[in-house]
Amino acid sequence: MENQTVHQTSHAALPYPLAPQRRDALRTHLVKRVSALMGSAASLETAIPGVTLYRYCAPTFPDSVTYEPSMAIVLQGKKRVRLRDTSFDYDCANFLLTSLDLPVTSQVIEASRDAPYLCMRLKLDIAMVRELLGQEPVRAASMDIDRPAMTTAETTVEFLDAFCRLLDLQSAPQDIAFMGDLIKREIIYRLLQSTEGKRLHAIATIGENSQRTAKAVEWIRDNYTKRLRMDVLAEIACMGVSTLHHQFRALTSMSPLQYQKQLRLHEARRRMLTDGLDAAHAAFEVGYESASQFNREYSRFFGQSPMRDVRALRAVGDDQDGQAARIA
Repeated sequence: MENQTVHQTSHAALPYPLAPQRRDALRTHLVKRVSALMGSAASLETAIPGVTLYRYCAPTFPDSVTYEPSMAIVLQGKKRVRLRDTSFDYDCANFLLTSLDLPVTSQVIEASRDAPYLCMRLKLDIAMVRELLGQEPVRAASMDIDRPAMTTAETTVEFLDAFCRLLDLQSAPQDIAFMGDLIKREIIYRLLQSTEGKRLHAIATIGENSQRTAKAVEWIRDNYTKRLRMDVLAEIACMGVSTLHHQFRALTSMSPLQYQKQLRLHEARRRMLTDGLDAAHAAFEVGYESASQFNREYSRFFGQSPMRDVRALRAVGDDQDGQAARIA
């Protein structure tokens, strides 16, 4: 009996020393799978809805983008995201959770030819979050109102295991529709159970101030070219103007007007880069009535005039394309 007790105690303790090895094995598997799928591409939309892969062989310059509600796990390298005056660094040990559409500056800060930056991003379906909340009560931790809708958290073995199974569906397309949703629900469940997932919980819960504010964020995102009136926005959110302003800043780290301005500037930059528009046409298409005001705000935000900024970005893009071609 004594020997049996010792054997059972040893067996029960066995998984704990193996946790780091299990984590390393799962990450190694994902690195191999992502590398094989991507080749020399910088990004890849997989056959699994909402799952995108990224790969960079060198650090990048800061890029202005809008992050959707998503979870991003890094397999190699390191990335930095700036939301106004706050920086979020994430790497192999920590993932990035974004609970709302947020305009940010994003930069890969650790990557090399031998160890490229590799990342998996899962877009979060807020309807699925609400469905899960309705089926399984999740106790939310107390909410710090001053925390934004972006945070980092530990990449646990459970998360890595779920992402492994999700990516493995790429080789089993017949299982994607059914098994993919099951694994996504598992990931969302684990997010909601965590302390870091409390903001996502609040944003998805009908009637919460965070959810009402999210409606205002969504309206600005979909109507960023229109004139912004705070009384109309407050009516959409079913909140008072001062309450909405406070809640909006807490969620996004900026005022509604600053949020709209960043969306406009990001979109104008994209259109100049991809559509070849000049500064004046880009300004008018995103809602500016004055080209000179656009030039001033663009230069203040990006650090140089629109045309000079676009030329510099294109030069960087050409250099990165050439590097990718040499590596391939």
